[in-house]
Amino acid sequence: MATTKAPEDAYTAAPFVPEHADLAALREAAAGCRGCPLHRDATRTVFGAGDTDARVMLVGEQPGDQEDRRGRPFVGPAGKLLDRALAEAGIDPGGTYVTNAVKHFKFTRSAPGKRRIHKAPSLRETVACGPWLAAELRLVEPELIVVLGATAGKALLGSSFRVTEVRGTVLEEEIHGRQERLVPTVHPSSVLRADDREAAYRGLVSDLKVAARALM
Repeated sequence: MATTKAPEDAYTAAPFVPEHADLAALREAAAGCRGCPLHRDATRTVFGAGDTDARVMLVGEQPGDQEDRRGRPFVGPAGKLLDRALAEAGIDPGGTYVTNAVKHFKFTRSAPGKRRIHKAPSLRETVACGPWLAAELRLVEPELIVVLGATAGKALLGSSFRVTEVRGTVLEEEIHGRQERLVPTVHPSSVLRADDREAAYRGLVSDLKVAARALM
């Protein structure tokens, strides 16, 4: 595919998303995405992964440092915690499809050569990456979307989304032209940062149990 540079005032991945492609072709095309400036500093595009016939799609914010290096979503500490919480809630982690609202790692450094520190993507960057997420939803056709954190929620449900107001509930909304059921919860990385990590983890598991019951 020919490389297209998005104008600075019109960030969008749309020109890079091939029509009528399967997930493998989408993943290959996403590797060349230049739809917003985040590709300039990231090591690679981190596309979704998992069961292509999954009943559950989990949508997070963006890849972290380890995901950026390894090229797969949720392979760092937050991903390991999420797998444990899913299993405890009664959802097989191996039967899910996991992805992020933004496919490139956005970070800052305190000084040259120092550790890369996560920086939240802007709404503009999240919207720019939306065509990839829309394509994933169209192909996987999940029965349920688990929304992990505020950035994913805003990407799917709009800028007024507040995870604290709707976590652990089943929502029904039209997303990218499809009627979807969604269960919002916190991002697992917030559990790792919590002062009371055990209580935060129990809350995550409780929300995921709502998702498990919604699939029955």
